[in-house]
Amino acid sequence: MKRVIAIDGPSGSGKTTMAKLIARELGFNYLDTGALYRAIALALRENVIAPEDEDEKIGDVLRRTVVTFKDGRVFLNGNDVSDSIRSKDMDHYSSVFSARRIVRDYLLGAQRQAALENDLVVEGRDTTTIVFPDAAKKVFLDASVEERAKRRYNQFKGKGGDMGLDEARKNIIDRDQRDSSRDIAPLRVAIDALFVDSSDLSIEQVKKKIIDFVRAGP
Repeated sequence: MKRVIAIDGPSGSGKTTMAKLIARELGFNYLDTGALYRAIALALRENVIAPEDEDEKIGDVLRRTVVTFKDGRVFLNGNDVSDSIRSKDMDHYSSVFSARRIVRDYLLGAQRQAALENDLVVEGRDTTTIVFPDAAKKVFLDASVEERAKRRYNQFKGKGGDMGLDEARKNIIDRDQRDSSRDIAPLRVAIDALFVDSSDLSIEQVKKKIIDFVRAGP
């Protein structure tokens, strides 16, 4: 395995932004595992799969599905779905379907394969605990519910979405509950991870904390 910097954290904590910046600073490749789960959720919903459907039905779709992540864009069966997977529906269904073992097993191999070929900065919700437990450096990025709700609200507003601040706050709380309480790979802080609360920090301040941690050595 090449050198891996793994960043975990809840929805709206700034993982994607920070992972991209850290990858650029270090000259590493960037892997957005959340985007992979969103693409799988899109594939399942396009095939009229419901969260309560049996593994057999989900597996039938997965066997016909190819998801790739290249140059910051996500491709589903060769089609660029980078924008369509950022909807409120995919935000919900990616969380729901990610609790299914068959989905997590499907993507686990793809994520680890990427680390065999490139130095990576990877972000998600179980990259430090399950996917890359031997990562060179681990970070858990967090922020208050209010701050994360504001970020999510501004994200959707910037893309012309219709999500209000109250709805963004509710989505954040619901997502936190699902991610932290699921039986399979729940969101938690790895014991050897750097914990960073970004609520009152600028992007540059967060970046410096992580870069200093990465460059501090073993």
